[in-house]
Amino acid sequence: MDVLLKVEGISKSFPGVKALEDVDLELRRGEVHGLLGENGAGKTTLMRILTGIYRKDTGRILLEGREVEITDPSVAKSLGIAMIHQELSLFPNLSVAENILFGREPTRPLSPFVDFAAAYAHAREILQMLGDGIDPQMKVGRLSFGDQQKVEIARALSMNAKILIMDEATSGLAVKEIERLFELIRSLKGKGISIIYITHRIDEVFEICDRVTVLRDGRVVGTADVQGISKQEIIRWITGRTIEAFYPKEAALAGEVVLAVEGLSTAGTGSVNLTDIHFRIRKGEILGITGLLGAGKTEVCKALWGMERVVKGKIWIEGKEVRIRTPYEAQLHGLAYVPEDRRTQGLISEMSVAANLTLPKLHELSRMLFFIDGAKEAEVTKRWMEKLRIAARSPRQKVKALSGGNQQKVVIAKWLETKPKVLLVDEPTKGIDVGAKVEVRRLLSQLAQEGMAILLASSDVEEVLSIADVILVLHKGRVTGRFPREEATKDRVMACAMGIEERVTTL
Repeated sequence: MDVLLKVEGISKSFPGVKALEDVDLELRRGEVHGLLGENGAGKTTLMRILTGIYRKDTGRILLEGREVEITDPSVAKSLGIAMIHQELSLFPNLSVAENILFGREPTRPLSPFVDFAAAYAHAREILQMLGDGIDPQMKVGRLSFGDQQKVEIARALSMNAKILIMDEATSGLAVKEIERLFELIRSLKGKGISIIYITHRIDEVFEICDRVTVLRDGRVVGTADVQGISKQEIIRWITGRTIEAFYPKEAALAGEVVLAVEGLSTAGTGSVNLTDIHFRIRKGEILGITGLLGAGKTEVCKALWGMERVVKGKIWIEGKEVRIRTPYEAQLHGLAYVPEDRRTQGLISEMSVAANLTLPKLHELSRMLFFIDGAKEAEVTKRWMEKLRIAARSPRQKVKALSGGNQQKVVIAKWLETKPKVLLVDEPTKGIDVGAKVEVRRLLSQLAQEGMAILLASSDVEEVLSIADVILVLHKGRVTGRFPREEATKDRVMACAMGIEERVTTL
């Protein structure tokens, strides 16, 4: 197959850090090439070099056999290289057409004013290349995340992109939207457009990619045809560990019931209302709740945390019926909640690791009303940073500078410091690299072994099957499946998640 892009011997250093060392990569025309690696492996640095954000130290970049120097993003765009970021860079108050043609809008003859009729027609023509019926006049803010992603792709195509770099493209997409995105990628591939597909989801590599390259510590570990490599081998390339370490869970020695929920129904602000939810979690047990997007997993956590209005049902903690109307009341009753969106709901990004980690315990760390006891804060922070192996330059480093996995550890640590009876964790490994997933799963398993009751809400069915002792499946706010670990299979769980079957065992 024709080689479109060739990277040879690329190296890049920052003060005290060798980000890339002698990296080689080939991208063929009309190929989807998966790029995998843990956070810090060098993926982002390499892509920033290809898009002109960083300058390489050494090495060559050849495009269609000709050596090129990508000195800034405008050069990358002129060469046909575009990147679709995980965080989309659209203007929600502008129309689809204005976003696609931003800075290049057609004007009326002999006039500085935009020719909107021509802009809409041009945008419609580009959107038709994607086989989609998005209205070019619609405000982008009214579109679903999946359709906004298509607008980003349309903008790149409007600039004659030959190479698309897609970073965590399925993050935040529902199952149907992922299927439509993959259809679109296959269509682009058929038009000869090449795609570098960055993901932490290994299953997607086998679904959509032709070849895969893995980076570790700034170096290429290997490149292989997807059909000639196994999931186990990819995991070993990424982490240096076997797949057995990827899902570290030992059988629980469950004790007495810590949390019981009976007939829970809500009328909240979430995407779905819960109806007649029943479950119980024992000491030392992980209850996994799974389902498709909008099934109600997050709403269960929020109802227990006092963020969704409970209109019916009862909640018992250690045999005592309780009412939970606010997060403060939930914490008083011994609950802790690690939310799905750690950046906006679990952390204060501009504050330090220490300040975030000790936030729920400020009343115990305060002296003389408003002053924090620095020695106590340092002791707590040091203990958790060592115990959870939180990688930070210092406790005073801003938490926004940490990797996703280390940010997640900070959120978990701050709630473990409250010594909860029940830990609610919503999508604990979402958006973090494979190595960090292993560490978070191992931590949850260890906490269960130590006797903590854990509610794990996750859309990753394999994760739930591998580390949960009991699996609860939701579909549109209802329980459609309940399995002990030994009876659960992926096919059974997915059938319940899609509402095709109901398999509910007794509590």
